[in-house]
Amino acid sequence: MPQTLILASGSAVRAQLLRQACVAHRVEVPRVDEEMIKNALVAEEAPPRDIADTLAEMKARKISEKNPGALVLGCDQVLDHQGRMLSKPVDPADALQQLRALSGDRHALLSAAVICEDGKPIWRHVGQVRLRMRPLSDSYLQDYVDRNWDSIRHAVGCYKLEEEGVRLFSNVQGDYFHVLGMPLLELINYLTLRGDLST
Repeated sequence: MPQTLILASGSAVRAQLLRQACVAHRVEVPRVDEEMIKNALVAEEAPPRDIADTLAEMKARKISEKNPGALVLGCDQVLDHQGRMLSKPVDPADALQQLRALSGDRHALLSAAVICEDGKPIWRHVGQVRLRMRPLSDSYLQDYVDRNWDSIRHAVGCYKLEEEGVRLFSNVQGDYFHVLGMPLLELINYLTLRGDLST
């Protein structure tokens, strides 16, 4: 009998991805001080990949400890620009500053997922997408932030490829689901091999 899957995330996009793929789940949002953990890892000079993986595990572990026997999926996404991690913007000025730094350059999105069972990780994956942002004028970037702030304030990198953000890019290499914040194909493969999803 398939085990219960719990998504340890408040992300509407991640829940929607699972729902549209007909992966039965319920949502429990973990109370994790992400900023404190992130700052501690940055201070230790942890690479962005490890930060994403650690945050995903912390979220899954927190909910897993309260739900024995369930599979708990934690996810996190970070942006790696020249070895420096960028986070969600704190305000429109921060968004504009981040976009100026990314303009005309390459960066990577790292999308981590960890499944815990009985408080212990049993599966993990970190997907990577490489993106090149076209050179963009200050006036366009300012207008872009003004038009899209309500949406991009929750987005790592201050863009959403499924919206106007796609106009910022000249090249995207990698899995679109990783851009959306979940290595969905790898997750489905794992759940299928376990027998939790039928094919």
